[in-house]
Amino acid sequence: MFTKFYISLFKLIPLLFLLSCHSTNDVESRVKIKFWAMGAEGEYVQKLLPQFYKRYPNIEVDVQSIPWTAAQEKLISAFASDNLPDLFQLGNTWVPQFVALDAIMNLDEFIEVSDKISRESYFEGIWSTNVIDGSLFGVPWYVDTRIVFYRKDILSRAGYDKFPETWDDLLDASRKIKKNFNDVDKYAIYLPTNEWASFIIFALQNNSGILKENNSYGAFRGKEFREAFEYLINFHKEGLAPIGISQVTNVYQAFAENYFSMYISGPWNIPEFNKWMTGELADKWGTAPMPSNTGNYPGTSLAGGASLVINKKTKNTNASQKFIEFLSEPEIQIKFYTLINDLPAVKVAWEDSLLANNKYMQAFFKQFHNVTATPKIAEWEQIAFSKVQQYAEEAVRGTKSIEDILISLDNDVDKILEKRRWLLSKKNDKD
Repeated sequence: MFTKFYISLFKLIPLLFLLSCHSTNDVESRVKIKFWAMGAEGEYVQKLLPQFYKRYPNIEVDVQSIPWTAAQEKLISAFASDNLPDLFQLGNTWVPQFVALDAIMNLDEFIEVSDKISRESYFEGIWSTNVIDGSLFGVPWYVDTRIVFYRKDILSRAGYDKFPETWDDLLDASRKIKKNFNDVDKYAIYLPTNEWASFIIFALQNNSGILKENNSYGAFRGKEFREAFEYLINFHKEGLAPIGISQVTNVYQAFAENYFSMYISGPWNIPEFNKWMTGELADKWGTAPMPSNTGNYPGTSLAGGASLVINKKTKNTNASQKFIEFLSEPEIQIKFYTLINDLPAVKVAWEDSLLANNKYMQAFFKQFHNVTATPKIAEWEQIAFSKVQQYAEEAVRGTKSIEDILISLDNDVDKILEKRRWLLSKKNDKD
């Protein structure tokens, strides 16, 4: 009996040893990655994690949600203290800044071997926002752009059964809407000067380069930008758009009450307009791509949205790449859309009935085929928010001539870009 007991025990020892090693290896093979996401995205992306864990049980994702208002400062501080997470979300206009800091990983090799992510799967203009000097640094996560929200009933009374496809028709329709109202307190279109996007969109439609000489000088006094700028300012001068930013306190209520009939904005407003345009108004509004000044419809709009990037110094490259691939799968993108209304970056996801049968979303799908990036420099947001908006307001108020305003705008932008010119000169000296 004694002998049999020890024989059995000796037989169990190798098995116990193997089980112990297996358990230890499982613990050692687990990888924990840190992911920073902005705003509501940080909250809702966590609802996708159970599905990710089923596929990759050895990868744990620690998600931290950061308010958009504090995100850029927090990311810069984390970079300075060498404390960036393994991967993080960036607004795609921020990508150039973090490339300039040498903070994020070049993803060219990753995309070459990935069987889930390819350039052809994305809208070209969106993909290009992540390409700096010929290399890819981010993968589009979700997308947005600007299109036109409009009152179908009011436009129809002006003689337009569909939204105008050209600049000339947009101006003509606006004049007819204003005439039909015969009311100084009602307008055709809302073009607030504290929203720089419209002024840049129409300039891009007119083939303006915005900046020149390797994005080191302003091109605002150039013929192309001036024509587009004057075109928009004329809506204010003719009383077709309310002047300034203070006359509209609730965009959705103003739209419902005919205070204005057209507004250029993004997909985040679809749920809000659905809330306000109810009852007899439910079928009296629509969305349309941007008009064109070149004959090619739709006209250009902005390539917006957010991208996923990887910390250049991460030790968890493989796990971070797997999470990006997971978030890029069409079915996951659709699931994320149902959670938060962020539009899918992957084109095939738009074949899902949730989007394909949504009459308001189809205008966005058409527009995504003609979007372009703003200048890919770290200084762009400072230029857009502080300078383009400032001088648009001055032009609307008529404090200076258009020519003088655009000269001043160029001069201010040239000062902002002074450091960029110095860095470019140093680079050229080395070459």
